[in-house]
Amino acid sequence: MILFPAIDIYDGKAVRLIKGDYNKMTVYSDNPVNTAESFAAKGAAFLHTVDLMGAKTGENRCVPIIKNIAEKTGMFIQIGGGIRTKETANALIKAGASRIILGTAALLDKEFLSSCLKEHKEKVVVGADINNGFVAIKGWTETSKTPIDTFLGEAENMGVKTVICTDISKDGMMSGTNISLYEELVKKYSLNIIASGGVSSYEDIKKLSEIGVYGAILGKAIYEKKIELEKALSLVGEIYEK
Repeated sequence: MILFPAIDIYDGKAVRLIKGDYNKMTVYSDNPVNTAESFAAKGAAFLHTVDLMGAKTGENRCVPIIKNIAEKTGMFIQIGGGIRTKETANALIKAGASRIILGTAALLDKEFLSSCLKEHKEKVVVGADINNGFVAIKGWTETSKTPIDTFLGEAENMGVKTVICTDISKDGMMSGTNISLYEELVKKYSLNIIASGGVSSYEDIKKLSEIGVYGAILGKAIYEKKIELEKALSLVGEIYEK
């Protein structure tokens, strides 16, 4: 299983929200590039980033930050938030993003999703943000009428390989992740499932790895030092060695 330490970017700063609430924001760093470098120094090779302003407004403005992180760390970077045009997708990949995450656009603009898949193939990841069984969009400020199973089934049929599934009810709460949800998704779909939301203990990481989840995103737990990144990476390595 791959561990992705996360950097949520808002107004150029590294922040975290609680359940996606923009009014419940904590700023952890004024420099996301420095944060990424600190993750890399601790052994992380993968990075998950989201432009929160982009997710809300539909316009991703993180190209310079992604370029800087890529040049300074060489990390595998996946970036989401406001990627709704081919120009933005191409610019982020050119800047050094290894994968782009389509969330709102993947649900509302299937033609755009299809076009990105055709051009960028496995560099395209779908973000499935779950609110009471339905897909949330526009930076989680709206909940669609599309059930998560319908959304994932369509994505799989279109050729999507990897999906980031976030249980919004768990995000930022540090109360544990939704193991049963991810276990069900792993069994139901051939997709690479990345778990996001509430991963807040070494036991969470161990369980997710054991049920066959492809990856897990670590957010608030590492900023609040509930999980030490080096130890988490070592734990995953030990599981694989067994």
